[in-house]
Amino acid sequence: MEFRTEYDFELPRGYVDENGSLHKRGVMRLATAADEILPMRDQRVQQNPSYLSIILLARVITKLGDLRAIDTKVIERLFTSDLAFLQNFYRQINEVEKLSVRTVCPKCDHEFEVDISFLAETEGN
Repeated sequence: MEFRTEYDFELPRGYVDENGSLHKRGVMRLATAADEILPMRDQRVQQNPSYLSIILLARVITKLGDLRAIDTKVIERLFTSDLAFLQNFYRQINEVEKLSVRTVCPKCDHEFEVDISFLAETEGN
């Protein structure tokens, strides 16, 4: 099984550029730690935390139709349905799988799964 770092997508509506051309197909790469941390320093995010998703998407979308570059201006001009699609797609490809083990209670023989993922320790805090 090959490890993938880039994923193809197709926007529900598509991005219409300044020339009226429609761009629907694109590529999104997996996010890095820097992709999630560095935008937090951006003034636009500090003034409006919702802007974080705009910057994140501009960083991880590597291709959209025939566009030469994808920046925050492109993401800002997406239709809301396409923005929602890309936000969901980002979560889908970057989501950490839950690590669990199947175990048996030594007292009652009840079988159950136990979450052993690293992030499970911090969720309740």
